[in-house]
Amino acid sequence: MCGITALLMADPNAMAVPDLFEALGILQHRGQDAAGIVTCGQRGRLYQCKGNGMVRDVFDGKQLANLVGSLGVGHVRYPTAGSSSMSEAQPFYVNSPYGLVFAHNGNLINAADLRHDLDARAHRHINTESDSELLLNVLADNLQQTGKFRINEEDIFKAIKDLYASCKGGYACVAMIAGFGIIGFRDPNGIRPIIYGRRKSETAEGFDYMFASESVVLDALGFTDHVDVGPGEAVIITRDSVTRRTLVQDVTFSPCLFEYVYFARQDSIIDGISVYKSRLAMGEALAEQVKTFFNGNINDIDVIIPVPDTARAAAIQTSQALNIPYREGFNKNRYVGRTFIMPGQQTRRKNVRRKLNAMALEFHDKNVLLVDDSIVRGTTSKEIIQMARDAGAKKVYFASCAPAIRYPNVYGIDMPSRFELVAYSRSDEEIAEEIGADGVIYLGLPELIHSVQKFRPSIEVFDTSVFDGSYITGGVDENYMRHLEDLRNDSVKSRNDVDSSETLGLHNHYYDFAK
Repeated sequence: MCGITALLMADPNAMAVPDLFEALGILQHRGQDAAGIVTCGQRGRLYQCKGNGMVRDVFDGKQLANLVGSLGVGHVRYPTAGSSSMSEAQPFYVNSPYGLVFAHNGNLINAADLRHDLDARAHRHINTESDSELLLNVLADNLQQTGKFRINEEDIFKAIKDLYASCKGGYACVAMIAGFGIIGFRDPNGIRPIIYGRRKSETAEGFDYMFASESVVLDALGFTDHVDVGPGEAVIITRDSVTRRTLVQDVTFSPCLFEYVYFARQDSIIDGISVYKSRLAMGEALAEQVKTFFNGNINDIDVIIPVPDTARAAAIQTSQALNIPYREGFNKNRYVGRTFIMPGQQTRRKNVRRKLNAMALEFHDKNVLLVDDSIVRGTTSKEIIQMARDAGAKKVYFASCAPAIRYPNVYGIDMPSRFELVAYSRSDEEIAEEIGADGVIYLGLPELIHSVQKFRPSIEVFDTSVFDGSYITGGVDENYMRHLEDLRNDSVKSRNDVDSSETLGLHNHYYDFAK
């Protein structure tokens, strides 16, 4: 999972980097492994700074001052497979044709075929294992085939339409063509989110435009008139125009349901649906599941405690629906990253303890219902349950706002192989035993879908593949699963995390491209 943004300022003498830097900070929850910005200045010169770490670690004042130009692209990253090398930090760049900068959120399921085609037919060198570099080179190759000295919007739309025909998976992308403008587009099923908005320029006639993964970025930076990029749609923004076109017809719009459960900030609106309202609805539905689990006798629960932060809204609503006291029982260290994506079980266990501290006052001699957004590997849940017991809880029940996750995500969320998922081939009772709970309560898939869909009934289908193994794009068979597991298991990740000095990964540099 990643966060993407792109910005075009109406004033050609303005600096885009302050807003891009702020945008990446707001999107930090979508990627804590690496960050990068590329800007475009006069005569098409490109300036870059990227590297491993949090946004605050990658950029300092001097580096930001060097990122001149009135348009640019930014990215924060979690690696979805294989490597955390600095060489895979985005955005990516190719000088031919036209000077292309590219960043993306998602994952391709036919990466091996694309890599072979780009090598054998297009003779384009791919330097990393990143799907983003593949997408960039597919787009570059399609544009190269125009043979034109200068391209226009029609050429770009055709290039993206051809990309849709060859690239299978879930992806939201932003691109910049040096001296031309910015582009945003979304996979034909609309699995990964992207939105754009505009803001009246303070120093020139016209509007600034920004793409971002979530609406909260646009809100914070003063952009209004928000528009979600549709499935199979591309949007081209220059200083002269905003041009939209749906390039793929007759596809099933199926945005990722897990965005609403876990990844998106609760103050975001994705595809017209408030993440916060959907999480409140999950809490109401979860209360009914709790009643069913206890056969209507909920007196065995003394207190409801959320696992911070994503599950808090749902836990509050569950508490109100059940008329059981809600308490904050964990104090969170906000400077530790999201744990289920960290490589290695030992690392995840240590960081759970560093991230959360149980307050004995709320646990001692009580039967506790813990509410979390989901259970993935079970590592976090197991440690949290043990912390509750160490703090004096008599019984600990664990409720999940999502159904059991039994299948890997292949569209850009770094969920582990099937065999590392705690729910894989286990019953609810076996899961409870594995994580040390007195009982596990899952929100049902129909109830979860309804909790989100009720706010926009026109979305008839969601990507629910992590829960039911139904992959909307097709092409996900046993052979692909084995390949994915070879890329994603902990031992491979540890082996592939190489230092960026071993590969061609420039940390802070500029490219000169004269139109």
